Amino acid sequence: MAEPVLPPRPSLLVPRLWPMWLALAAMCFGARLPWGLQRALGHLIGVFALRVASQRRRAARINLALCFPEKTEAERETLLRQSFRDLGIGFFEFARAWWGEVAPMRRTVRIEGLERLDEVRASGRGVLMISGHFMTLEMCGRLMCDHLPLAGMYRKHRNPVMEWAVKRGRLRYAAAMFTNEEIRPAMRHLKQGGFLWYAPDQDMRGKDTVFAPFFGVPAATITATHQFARLSGCAVVPFFHRREGADYVLRVGAPLAEFPSSDATQDSTRVNAQIEAMVREAPSQYLWIHRRFKRRPPGQRSPYKKPVENAPA
Repeated sequence: MAEPVLPPRPSLLVPRLWPMWLALAAMCFGARLPWGLQRALGHLIGVFALRVASQRRRAARINLALCFPEKTEAERETLLRQSFRDLGIGFFEFARAWWGEVAPMRRTVRIEGLERLDEVRASGRGVLMISGHFMTLEMCGRLMCDHLPLAGMYRKHRNPVMEWAVKRGRLRYAAAMFTNEEIRPAMRHLKQGGFLWYAPDQDMRGKDTVFAPFFGVPAATITATHQFARLSGCAVVPFFHRREGADYVLRVGAPLAEFPSSDATQDSTRVNAQIEAMVREAPSQYLWIHRRFKRRPPGQRSPYKKPVENAPA
């Protein structure tokens, strides 16, 4: 059963937080629109964001150049446009997963590999389901919760209204939610044989990280997957998900064999390889606007820094 979420505290109703409440009201309204209309509006929102979000557009363009050097510039520009359209559709997927109905998605979803989780569950071990930051993650997480009591981890939001809304929305279907600072409760959940969804594909400053290749580029990678498996004895299972037209495909991969090892960098490299495989299946649905390669190994310059112009003589 999901945890109960109390109504907003009086401290969340102060005037300075009203703009966020208005934004949430718009999301709540959007969550109830027909799915076909949501996809059409999402397409338009993505086109608009591509035009106005110059910094995010630049970060995505750099990421695509780093990760797909074999593609032509024209091919990457097409993928860039597709990714922003999927970003717009993802806005409605998040809203519908939190506050709307998912009956249309349940009728067309295809789920593969659930029997692998039954095998792990029979052994009494917890399961850490690893994925990446795709725009489909919220909807596919909710659809997976129809089949197993899946908990999740997330980064706590700075805005308290958004933090309340995220927990309220996700606890409609998730077994529990842990912030990335609630390591002990999450570990206890795994030790008790629970399922935990986790996306270790973003640069988490201040956390234990190593540089592991992602699309052949060294990326600051959090070692939490290695640590969770080492300390809880859980199985680590890849969770693939993507949208195909108006349908969804969810796939549970085979548990990573001989994981963890004694080498956190080696294990992080294996995890990145799994996420890279997920991205290659649905490249436009990945969150390319995140500056994944901002932190660099010693002596290397961030690819997102603009070139320094030569000073006049």
